[in-house]
Amino acid sequence: MDRAEIVHENFLRRVAEGDLPTLPEVSGQGAGRDALVAIFRAQLASRHLDRKARHMQKAGQGFYTIGSSGHEGTAAIAAALRPTDPAFLHYRDGAFQLSRASQVPGQDAITDMALSFAASSADPISGGRHKVLGSKALNIPPQTSTIASHLPKAVGAAYAIGLMRRHPPPEPDYAADAIAYCSFGDASLNHSTAQGALNTAGWTSWQGVPLPLLFCCEDNGIGISVKSPDGWIEAVLRARPGLRYFACNGLDPVETRAVAAEAAKWVRDRRKPAVLHMRCVRLYGHAGADVESAYRAVAEIEADEARDPLLHSAARLRQAGLSKEEIAYLYQDVWEETSRKCDAAVTRPRLRTADEVMASLLPPARSRPAPNTPSPEDRAAAFGPSDMRALDAPQPLNKLINLGLGDLMLQFPEIVMAGEDIGRKGGVYGITKGLQARFGARRVIDSLLDEQSILGLSLGLAQNGYVPMPEIQFLAYLHNAEDQLRGEAATLPFFSDGQFANPMVLRIAGLGYQRGFGGHFHNDNSLAVLRDIPGIVIGCPSNGYDAVCMYREAVRLAREEGRVVVMVEPIALYPVRDLHAEGDGGWMRRYPAEGERLAPGDMGVTGQGRELAIVSYGNGSYLSHQALPDIPAETRIVDLRWLAPLDEDALLKAVAGCARILVVEECRATGSQSEALMTILSQRTRARLAREAARDSFIATGPAYGATLPSRDSIIAAAKRVLAQ
Repeated sequence: MDRAEIVHENFLRRVAEGDLPTLPEVSGQGAGRDALVAIFRAQLASRHLDRKARHMQKAGQGFYTIGSSGHEGTAAIAAALRPTDPAFLHYRDGAFQLSRASQVPGQDAITDMALSFAASSADPISGGRHKVLGSKALNIPPQTSTIASHLPKAVGAAYAIGLMRRHPPPEPDYAADAIAYCSFGDASLNHSTAQGALNTAGWTSWQGVPLPLLFCCEDNGIGISVKSPDGWIEAVLRARPGLRYFACNGLDPVETRAVAAEAAKWVRDRRKPAVLHMRCVRLYGHAGADVESAYRAVAEIEADEARDPLLHSAARLRQAGLSKEEIAYLYQDVWEETSRKCDAAVTRPRLRTADEVMASLLPPARSRPAPNTPSPEDRAAAFGPSDMRALDAPQPLNKLINLGLGDLMLQFPEIVMAGEDIGRKGGVYGITKGLQARFGARRVIDSLLDEQSILGLSLGLAQNGYVPMPEIQFLAYLHNAEDQLRGEAATLPFFSDGQFANPMVLRIAGLGYQRGFGGHFHNDNSLAVLRDIPGIVIGCPSNGYDAVCMYREAVRLAREEGRVVVMVEPIALYPVRDLHAEGDGGWMRRYPAEGERLAPGDMGVTGQGRELAIVSYGNGSYLSHQALPDIPAETRIVDLRWLAPLDEDALLKAVAGCARILVVEECRATGSQSEALMTILSQRTRARLAREAARDSFIATGPAYGATLPSRDSIIAAAKRVLAQ
């Protein structure tokens, strides 16, 4: 027999026989009849949804069977929190959402979750795209991770709540006295993302920075088939400096609510993080397809089933005065309600077309407060005499980015920067020099050395009305944290039907051509990790004018359209002043006039030659301009500027009329932008095509730093080859 049916029959039998756990008598908040019945109904709805989901799957009408059975203690935790507290939930927290919904008028969480199990487009959170817990009305952003990738975001949300009292955003999403709640499983505690988030929370709290965050580790003792070593979870959580440890028996709703309320009050009063260690059980195995008896003894499975939290809740209800018959009636009543709503859910429409699925890849546009208009006096005070003079003279890329970022922070007080060494030091390359002194440590944050936490902080800030501008120090270091973009930032609009978004402007120093410095780790020339993430915008300026105009557009995209924008700054071009000869100043630019922006599709075109078009970006654009005088043909150079989304029509317009096209690609040939460019150009033009790309190799330190990369000379040679065809 299905274990779900065994647990079901065991509950009814043991309630009828009065065979319930013996629990100590308690009194006080949460132990009364009405409070217990409310928690119990949420627990029952969660349990019955799990059982019904298996019936739906067998009938081909349901598509998700990872349930919450055994974790129903989270209903008591929800009762101890406020519905205005943002909650980032573990995927076994159905009882939490159902319990919270009972606190907010007008919510029908059973129907909502049934629609999610049925993958119906009427599902109010994901629109049928995935089975997720989540609700805009309940302040539960949807999570898709089955590990701990949502923990860094929760740390960021708690930081945003703390920051809000001292530097509020124009339109905060969370209450000023809220705390953030974040739950995860015991197996996930071992993941680097969980370890990083716990470390960051403790590191922040240790320094007295407000961080009102309650973690909850739901410890059922096993991750799919691998057991957590006895005592390991408690030892790890207790040892975390900067985190207050609380523990409860998650089987007992009264104890769980009391301890959760104590922990929440501690966090709310002190504005410091804590962790609640809730011990529970896992019932029905990992999921419907999981044959638990293949890796656990039947006696062990039965022992966990005997510890069913619903039996503990029934024991508490008996203490509160309910009869066995009343408990059985509640159980059956909620089953009938759940079954009826699930049966209705499977008749509702589902997504069918690609357009329907993709409709929420991008969040909807939103109305935002107008930017500040700094007076000349305010601007002069913020920039100082030296920088004011720099605004009126040609400057290299690094200086113009610095000036542009300062201007943006003056206009938009909700911009908050974060990254390693960006404050006092001003960044490894001085790009953020002086910004912390001008705008304060609350807006220019020196983070700890953890890319996951930098991006998680930014995700949390973004969900409370800020516009984060995090910095990843080098492109190669993004790989430590890339899932925060792929699995969290980019998916949030998609899996929330556009109701939630993570707007940000991520700055990354990267690409090659640093002369003899750092090898691969400081000269990573691959953007492949970014290119296939749906919905994000990727920009790569080649000169200071473009950079400032693109950053203005990037901030607009984040503020008004909720977009995630990644700006890759070519390190080697930061200080470049000259183009052809020393002292010619050919690559410096003047600061753009107020209001000038460059949007995706605004490509830079130099020359009107019809014999050859060179298409490139970043360092490749600079090198192509260097090569231009030695190319024996009428040539135009197209600087893409924006790599994603790539505006194909704008590209075709930029190369229109050219007999030959050379794509110059500084990234590795495999997985680079050039592959897409060559495909588009071959399909939509009749021009002869050629490509000059970097070799499929890492970059060496020392004199061979450029050996695998395109150069001025190799571009000239490639141009001559294609012209000879």
